[in-house]
Amino acid sequence: MRLRNLLIWDMRFQSRYGFYLLYTFLTLFYIVVLTAMPSSWRGYAAAVLIFSDPAAMGLFFMGAIVLLEKSQRITSFMAVAPLKAKEYVLSKVLSLNAIALVVAMILTLSAGGRNIVAVLVGTFMAGTLFTLCGVIVATKITSLNQFILATVPVEIVGFVPAILHLCGITPKSWGIYPANACMDLVAGREASMIGLVLCALIIAALFRASVGCVQKMWQEQGGVKI
Repeated sequence: MRLRNLLIWDMRFQSRYGFYLLYTFLTLFYIVVLTAMPSSWRGYAAAVLIFSDPAAMGLFFMGAIVLLEKSQRITSFMAVAPLKAKEYVLSKVLSLNAIALVVAMILTLSAGGRNIVAVLVGTFMAGTLFTLCGVIVATKITSLNQFILATVPVEIVGFVPAILHLCGITPKSWGIYPANACMDLVAGREASMIGLVLCALIIAALFRASVGCVQKMWQEQGGVKI
């Protein structure tokens, strides 16, 4: 019950601050871009767009979300409410992934993709990875500039190998790299089972770490600047 109510609140919060409106316009723009491309390019382009935007949404926006919650003293309320840190983290992951999955499905259909289930699974796994990383970083910063700088290593480790793998620049054996396995699914291709298992293990470790970071943030309420 608490998780459901928190999830509804998070989705309303995101709607109030224009997340849904933003991704409505971005999705329409991406559709125009995809339809203007040669059909042979659309699959690759859709995979890059999905992986680098909807799937990575949590990494890009978590800093703004947490800073807004801090500035409005929402996190102070949550610290004394009968709420568990794991519920807070789960709500962030599920609410942001809900947007990502809808956008990913629309872009895949626009590009003529057929393996929708694989795309959605890959998007969810990548989105969870990036959102958990975003939570960990966001709980440790006090400004958006700090967040942007702190997420650069995550972007390099997460995006660069996956894009190179999609383009076939790296060896096939690199498919076991978790981000590459997610990219294979997003592209509608068969992914390495070892890579997916490693991805699941990393998600579990990041979830545990993010819960600990949220608990520490709640215990150390202080001023922030945007």
